[in-house]
Amino acid sequence: MFETTLAGSLPKPSWLATPNVLWAPWTLTGAPLQDAKEDATALAIKRQEDAGIDIVSDGEQARQHFVHGFLAEVDGVDFDKKVRMGIRNNRYDADCPTVTGPLKRRRFVHEKEARVARAATSRKLKFTLPGPMTLIDTLADGYYGDRVKMAFAFAELLNQEARDLEKLGVDVVQFDEPAFNVYLNETVDWGVPALEKAAEGLKCTTAVHICYGYGIEANNKWKETLGESWRQYEQTFPALDRSKIQQVSLECRQSHVPPELMKLLKTKTVLVGCIDVASDTIDTPEEVAATLKLATKFVDAERIQACTNCGMAPMTLATAYGKLRALAQGAALARKSL
Repeated sequence: MFETTLAGSLPKPSWLATPNVLWAPWTLTGAPLQDAKEDATALAIKRQEDAGIDIVSDGEQARQHFVHGFLAEVDGVDFDKKVRMGIRNNRYDADCPTVTGPLKRRRFVHEKEARVARAATSRKLKFTLPGPMTLIDTLADGYYGDRVKMAFAFAELLNQEARDLEKLGVDVVQFDEPAFNVYLNETVDWGVPALEKAAEGLKCTTAVHICYGYGIEANNKWKETLGESWRQYEQTFPALDRSKIQQVSLECRQSHVPPELMKLLKTKTVLVGCIDVASDTIDTPEEVAATLKLATKFVDAERIQACTNCGMAPMTLATAYGKLRALAQGAALARKSL
């Protein structure tokens, strides 16, 4: 009960990348960069274990960005042909690569970091991939001319990658779909089916992470426009509950999400976001425990895991791992009280 895990990303050490920013530039090149990525991956897992996390992640240490890290090994995506465009329904602008031809995975994209991560721990290992809808929302389309067609093309590649991760011994494959909180009708119509295609045939645990984004200025300003009741999950959770995806990760702590919306996930393991990623203040174990106990009013305790609201890549190392220690201590408190 109340196993602890995280949404995925963690800060990178300064000897690997510029600290405290998203899309952080690497500080090394060539073979030294590859060595540093592997060292950072093993170190991130050791730090998670020391913090008391049950289901650990590679921390996305070998990726500059959760989307572009996967796209870097996909034929048909031209990184030299970037288009400045609005993403997440124009929440912010980004320089996006262009899809210029048929999509094809060149190789097992995340093999090296997955092997390092699996060798570094005997605990359950989670590995994160971008979901199909979020992928296409972060690209300019110069080939397919149809968002749904392009999403399902990516779903096929993601399924290939997920199957390879499973073969390496990854216990949980999680697809990150922040776009599910933006394009609500599309999520129900074709987003969830594309997600199921990405997870097709997997025997390991499958999860989807949906939140309101990193604790960066653009996301925080967007949240201010959502009012006192954030009900986006209300439209998408029923479709996810009907799906074959086994786990749903959501934002709870310091948000305006009505907690009763968790009742819509009647059959899933619910990864309750107990850590605020929009603040550098380290949550207390008591606050974590209170969030978990609130969740038990709407979800059976046996179906709850304690998680972070989102990734923590832009934070300092001290803040991120302090929050993970609080997560583990808070879960222990909640476990003891129940």
